[in-house]
Amino acid sequence: MISPDTPTPLTGPEGFAGRSALVCGTGMAGVSAARALLDLGATVLLSSDGAPPAEGALPPGAVFAGALVTVPADVEVVVASPGLPPSHPLLVDAWARAIPVLGELEFAWRLRGPGAAEWLLVTGTNGKTTVVRMLEAMLREAGLRALAVGNVGTPVIDAVRAESPYDVLAVEASSFQLHFSSTLAPRAGALLNLAEDHLDWHGSMAAYAGDKSKVWAGSVAIANADDPAVTELLDAVAPAADVRTFTLAAPGPGRFGVLDGWLADDSGQRLIPVTEIRPPGAHNVANALAAAALAVAAGVDGPAIAAGLRSFTPEPHRNMFVRTVSGVSYVDDSKATNPHAAAASLGSYQRVVWIAGGQLKGASVDDLVADFADRMAGVVLLGIDRDAIRSALTRHAPNLPVIMVPRTDDGAMHDVVAAAAALATPGDVVLLAPAAASKDMFASYGARGRAFADEVAALAEGRSAT
Repeated sequence: MISPDTPTPLTGPEGFAGRSALVCGTGMAGVSAARALLDLGATVLLSSDGAPPAEGALPPGAVFAGALVTVPADVEVVVASPGLPPSHPLLVDAWARAIPVLGELEFAWRLRGPGAAEWLLVTGTNGKTTVVRMLEAMLREAGLRALAVGNVGTPVIDAVRAESPYDVLAVEASSFQLHFSSTLAPRAGALLNLAEDHLDWHGSMAAYAGDKSKVWAGSVAIANADDPAVTELLDAVAPAADVRTFTLAAPGPGRFGVLDGWLADDSGQRLIPVTEIRPPGAHNVANALAAAALAVAAGVDGPAIAAGLRSFTPEPHRNMFVRTVSGVSYVDDSKATNPHAAAASLGSYQRVVWIAGGQLKGASVDDLVADFADRMAGVVLLGIDRDAIRSALTRHAPNLPVIMVPRTDDGAMHDVVAAAAALATPGDVVLLAPAAASKDMFASYGARGRAFADEVAALAEGRSAT
């Protein structure tokens, strides 16, 4: 396959004026890209393999071309929305004909004009949203006009083009977005962790890791010193940048860490007690350290970092306590959509009834089950790949009680919560940490988490939510 990094003069707002562009995707990112291109004087076609957009959903002047497998003859640049795999015929055709393909982040980066905001880039298999939100709070406490962007609300393209320019953008970067980036060079970039995920999209773990490593293309490269996969990648890539790390062990020169129960910067300055980090868990202490390292790279001092962490409001469905029923705690970590994220949750509790299942996306759960089987009082499985998890449990925890919920309708979560309640005893935690994506049964991980919380509330009140 031809590299997407074909040199192109498409740089700066003026570089897109008068161009003919094809935008792949009609979701939020695609519409944002189309709007920007039209404002810059480009001609815009939109393509999508899905249903045609509703009337009025596209910006005036954009033409919907339906599902395409080849790039129209006059198109000079393709903007690929996140999620469109590199194997898609449209992108293969573009590369074969040396038509530049820009991802959402790459396009936004090239739109920057004089006085543009600095970018602090965050990627990793898990924790990205938590870190950019923590970072946003720190930057604002320092008096900077800052915004968390990416998959957290405002599209990065819109943030770059805002009428009132931002000082700093805390940018959540997925592996999909990084794949289509070639000139991106942030002020600092952090890789939080690295584990199997989206292998069905990338094709291999090596390809996935290679895309993630693009986060280190800027001035400061920040890495998780406690993650062997990250440190191995850091050694292999050897970024031409100021390298800094974070760890749950003691801090040191160039290394943020934990000192006597406090988060500390690389000079040993204490920032905030570990007990004040929310949501709880070692993985969120690591997230806070990563955010602190990024903030320091942007010139933020210790008091503003501490104030930001105290003002930070966690996103829902991330290791979120729901309520206690009959002495059993119920916790919603529906955002744990891969085994690595589920491991962080399972490691936060001593004895759990684990609710798992959904779309594994090619990832293995054997190590997860083997590592945490001794903490499990029982398991409830749902979703399309529940049999794969059951097989891992049979291999590594053959005596563990397992209840399979075969329903795939809206009422399935009622059976799941009832089964988990039957397995739990006072003092246990019923943990929804599925290790899998949700869209085999639910509209999103959020919908899955809300269904869980609704059924827990119904359980507490002695009624059915469905």
